[in-house]
Amino acid sequence: MPPLTPEQTQAVRQALAVTKRGCAELLVETDWVAKLTRSARTGQPLRIKLGLDPTAPDIHIGHTVVLNKLRQLQDLGHTVIFLIGDFTSRIGDPSGRNATRPPLTLEQIKTNAQTYYAQASLVLDPDKTEVRYNSEWSEPLGADGMIRLAAKYTLARLLERDDFTQRHKAGIPIAMHELLYPLMQGYDSVALKSDLELGGTDQKFNLLVGRELQKEYGQEPQCILTMPLLEGLDGVEKMSKSKGNTIGIQEEPATMFAKLLSISDVLMWRYFELLSFRPLEEIAALKAEVHAGRNPKDAKVMLAREIVTRFHSAAAADTAQADFELRARGGVPDDIAECRLSLPAEGLGLPAALKQAGLVPSTAEALRMIEQRGVRVDGTVAEDRALKLGAGTVVLQVGKRKFARVTLG
Repeated sequence: MPPLTPEQTQAVRQALAVTKRGCAELLVETDWVAKLTRSARTGQPLRIKLGLDPTAPDIHIGHTVVLNKLRQLQDLGHTVIFLIGDFTSRIGDPSGRNATRPPLTLEQIKTNAQTYYAQASLVLDPDKTEVRYNSEWSEPLGADGMIRLAAKYTLARLLERDDFTQRHKAGIPIAMHELLYPLMQGYDSVALKSDLELGGTDQKFNLLVGRELQKEYGQEPQCILTMPLLEGLDGVEKMSKSKGNTIGIQEEPATMFAKLLSISDVLMWRYFELLSFRPLEEIAALKAEVHAGRNPKDAKVMLAREIVTRFHSAAAADTAQADFELRARGGVPDDIAECRLSLPAEGLGLPAALKQAGLVPSTAEALRMIEQRGVRVDGTVAEDRALKLGAGTVVLQVGKRKFARVTLG
């Protein structure tokens, strides 16, 4: 077989560099280089797969760590497969769980799946993305097919999984259907004949099962690429809606901008590494400037503008930044909510006004915020829990970002 041309060799090197940027692990790198080399020689794109179970209706920026990588490989000309796990969602992924995950109903799965790809398309090129649902091949398997599939893997291998091992040792039940999950995810790779599968570091075992099952079915085994799990706004737990530490990719630009400005100076560089499309050399230079004394807020603003622009627009980023800076100076944004509240004869208590205006979920939370000096009335900090508002219009503020112009009467 003739050697690659200099241009083809450069293309392979570039593709390998793109693949490895920010990744946690690439298995097996020599196999991936061989696949890239074959693709460069023949002009045939590789099949690259990412599967997501629609367990929640919204995608947050933590999900985009792998979606960004998928888009980078898509831009190199490879075939990207966005797999919606409408079948595997019925089982529930046991990865990282210390208890059985309650299966979702078909109605929940269908509802969530409807929004998943629409949101993923904010990252991927929809015209070049192959969208598949794993019920296409999983449902037709039937009982006979499931038995044949299960015969290709051993219980001992499944129990090598850390979470299964820990639960087994601790006497925590492992339901039989949970043992099927890695097999069903692995069978997706067989059905799609994938060359590379992406996932978070918590998915490594499942991805390896897919590699082994492809061997069992006589296919060339896929390579696997794991990406780090992005920490949430707290900088401790991984980004998860259940933890309340997420930034949704469809959140309002001002909210998204403010949340990104709220992360710690240390976490900021992690976000740059996993979320930014800036060249690594540029990020390294920026980091050096901050270490030399430049205000880290400048770097956070650059990151926030990049992310808001990606999911909204440059104009939205401009507005969000201006709004943030106005609020930081104690100003009132122009686009605040307005509402009219009825006024009792004795006046309306401030806690009740805050709740009725939608600025707090309860009067108890209103009282807590007043005690913490987190409430302002027309720009002045409210210190009296018993304050009553009279007829007229006031601007109420809770924290740094919640405003309402309230008319009483």
